[in-house]
Amino acid sequence: MFALSVAPGVYSVGALNPGLRVFDIVMRTEYGTSYNAYLIDDEKKALIETCHASFFDAFVEDVSAVCDPEEIDYIVLNHTEPDHSGALARLLELCPRAQVLCTQAASLYLKHITNRADLPLRVVKDGETLSLGAHTLQFVVAPFLHWPDSMFTYCPESRTVFTCDFLGSHYCEPRMLDACITYPDKYETALKGYYDAIFGPFPAYVRKGLEKLAALDFDTACPSHGPVLTRGRQLDAALEKYAAWSAPQPREGLRVPVFYCTAYGNTRRVAEAVREGILLARPEAAVDLLDLVDQDMNAMGAALNASDAFVIGSPTINADAVPPVWQLLSHIDAINIKKRPCAVFGSYGWSGEAVPALCERLARLKANVFGEGLRVQFVPSEQELEAARAFGRAFSETL
Repeated sequence: MFALSVAPGVYSVGALNPGLRVFDIVMRTEYGTSYNAYLIDDEKKALIETCHASFFDAFVEDVSAVCDPEEIDYIVLNHTEPDHSGALARLLELCPRAQVLCTQAASLYLKHITNRADLPLRVVKDGETLSLGAHTLQFVVAPFLHWPDSMFTYCPESRTVFTCDFLGSHYCEPRMLDACITYPDKYETALKGYYDAIFGPFPAYVRKGLEKLAALDFDTACPSHGPVLTRGRQLDAALEKYAAWSAPQPREGLRVPVFYCTAYGNTRRVAEAVREGILLARPEAAVDLLDLVDQDMNAMGAALNASDAFVIGSPTINADAVPPVWQLLSHIDAINIKKRPCAVFGSYGWSGEAVPALCERLARLKANVFGEGLRVQFVPSEQELEAARAFGRAFSETL
């Protein structure tokens, strides 16, 4: 990239990765990403974040365009995920006098990320300030945005807040500023996708983060991914969208989706009977029957996460539940699924391992699993379908 001024005395010195198409294994990044870092050039020099280890050389080149790395006094890590901290160990070799400033949680993680016992760490507390000369840093601890270690760093003199992943996006804008975004509609898609994947599980913490930002007087937000946001352009809109996305959603009736896969129609017939049983006890409930084959798993995961309770059915193939069902479970919001009522059913030919395997997985996620599930061998008889209705009814009576 290059060193780019984003506020008086503040430079963007991160790295661009326009070709990235998958981030952290599970996130699609159609528009690439950036690993943002920022350098405050003052009597004391502070680097906010580092970058992904794979981009170390380009990163150091950008830093060197502002100052010799040996002159850096502080390296502030708002968050320790390796796309933020991956370059730290090598960077410290170039910054012999630098202290690493981070939260208490981050200090524990960094020792294992760098595998160094001699890290020059300094733990900062919420509200603590640090003078760099003409600039002051104020640290705002913001846990679960999106790791326990997260914080914001605020510079009142430049009216800038370094928001870590908050307000970020996997959108590689080479000119780094929101005023330069060439495709605003694509940026907005990236902003929403990033929010859903990173902050969707933490709406209450998002609201707390917005409250913390509202107490600060700033015109520029510098996230760790995507363009820098400014007042009068994208910043106000991004804050409003975060407020809307994290707002408590009104509950309109009981939502109990029934997810299933079927090879020969047997599991589907059981699913239909379970649904009928649920509606016998709770006729007001919204009980959608959702076949997982060839579905958008993001949409299926969203339906599960928005439910009041859910049911999952799978045939047993190769002594296991089938891949689409496991894929659905990979989309579960593991934070908010705890104590969520759920039930499992399935059909099988030989051995029937799918149902106990799914029950075990959901129990490990601390969901409230109903009984031991329901299994039907091969084609369900009328008696077995009636048992499936009774299973659905008994489950719904616990809700």
